[in-house]
Amino acid sequence: MDIRSKLNPNPPDISEVMGDIGKLLDASITGVDMPGKPAPVMDLSKIDFEALARRFKESKHKNTDLEVLKATIRAMLERLVSLNKTRADFAETFEALIESYNTGSRNIEELFEELLKLSRNLSEEQQRHVRENMTEEELVIFDILTRPAPEISQEERAEVKKVARELLTRLKSLLVLNWRQKCGARAQLKLAIEDILDTGLPRVYTPDLYQQKCSALFEHVYESYPERDAGVYAGAA
Repeated sequence: MDIRSKLNPNPPDISEVMGDIGKLLDASITGVDMPGKPAPVMDLSKIDFEALARRFKESKHKNTDLEVLKATIRAMLERLVSLNKTRADFAETFEALIESYNTGSRNIEELFEELLKLSRNLSEEQQRHVRENMTEEELVIFDILTRPAPEISQEERAEVKKVARELLTRLKSLLVLNWRQKCGARAQLKLAIEDILDTGLPRVYTPDLYQQKCSALFEHVYESYPERDAGVYAGAA
């Protein structure tokens, strides 16, 4: 099942709602001109969430406003999770919030407030690679190596970052034409992952965890890089 299906198994028709998304958010975004038909994925870091919350309290169209916020979050989740599968917990949180509303555990005001909190967290996650001084591609390798990971010190954390950067550079050099169809190319890739992790990871990683990370990284590369310059990161900012 793809990420779109997981996030929204029964998608409602929100074409009219999406057409009005600029009207809801334009006053909450500083220094950004909203187009007539905004892109389905917005930069959450530019939204003034406090202003959005105040507008919702005074709104006479709370159901419509809620659908707009849900659609915005859903679109951002699809992008963030497609780039980094370790972010699936955000999608699970989103699904749980919607389910709690559908079953009557939360009213519309409570759900909107919780979705705003989730939006803030997504905004921070959207910029985390900058704070970590890593590219999005390096960050996903780092996350695979640390989610989960044993308790590591700041120095060991820096070692894992170094491994992520080194591994990405090495892997890209091995992604030859049609590499997924070539046994030799796949074997070289697996060996490179094993070698770099074996020599670079802190010793607190157990042999079992080491094997898990090797497998998870190979799966990540296989899914995300059908060719060297193609895949989910080809058009990523």
